[in-house]
Amino acid sequence: MAGVSDAELQGMTQEERAAALGMMTEQLTGKSMYIEFDPEATERFAYPWAPDVDFNKRAEIDAAEMSTKEVNARIRELMREGYGTVVLHNPRGKHSLAVGILNRLNLIIEGSIGYFGVGLIDGPNVRINGRVGWSCAENMMAGTVVIQKNAGSTFGAAIRGGDLVCRGSVGSRTGIDMKGGTIIVGGDTGALSGFMMQRGRMVVCGNAGKNLGDSMYDGTIFIGGEIASLGVDAVTADLTDLDKKWLTRKLTQYELMPEKGVDHFTKVVAGKQLWNYDNLEPNEKKLIL
Repeated sequence: MAGVSDAELQGMTQEERAAALGMMTEQLTGKSMYIEFDPEATERFAYPWAPDVDFNKRAEIDAAEMSTKEVNARIRELMREGYGTVVLHNPRGKHSLAVGILNRLNLIIEGSIGYFGVGLIDGPNVRINGRVGWSCAENMMAGTVVIQKNAGSTFGAAIRGGDLVCRGSVGSRTGIDMKGGTIIVGGDTGALSGFMMQRGRMVVCGNAGKNLGDSMYDGTIFIGGEIASLGVDAVTADLTDLDKKWLTRKLTQYELMPEKGVDHFTKVVAGKQLWNYDNLEPNEKKLIL
């Protein structure tokens, strides 16, 4: 970093080094995370090698007779040619479609796709006018994905950022190992949703299956319906005014706002008994598990 020598950095505390390097501080519960990110530096919102695209420039792909590899290669080719809006017809449930898109793009998929769809993405806005299979948007980093119908299990596995929305219901293990971002479900979610959740927010307008939030480390889950059971170390918390404002804004944004508002939502967070599990006495571990 210009103006700060290595020797000076070595003599600083962690907080002083973070400030000297221009890192931002994000306060977590009981901990601090330093993020090398400046919200005013717009060039950081795109990769330096990402092609410039024009959202008004539109192209269409008929995937009926194409393989998954051919479809994904064609999407990248169109982005390099400057197309910012791509409409994919006849996906016919193909697996691993539209994965690894690290670019701004409006992608519209007219139909249903198989498992591992739109995974490892960072930036595109995707609308899927159909259903999706297992592990949709796995490891999603940024952007938006909106599914018009239902989704399979492990919806949003290890998601790190962005908004992942399913207007219908989803399967079990939704948001497993979730590390950030927002997952919104208009219907119900299955068992073990939020399992080992680390950060982020999950909103389910309907019911939740058994063991909700099992072994969650941090993050927040909001459930509008009934909860079959809470998992290990998941506890309910008071719904604050700030929570209600955030829920109202997010659900209104995606046209999923319940007629009765958001006051009825149940908030679930980590009980934090597992944070220091290895230090507990054997009888204490039995009480937790």
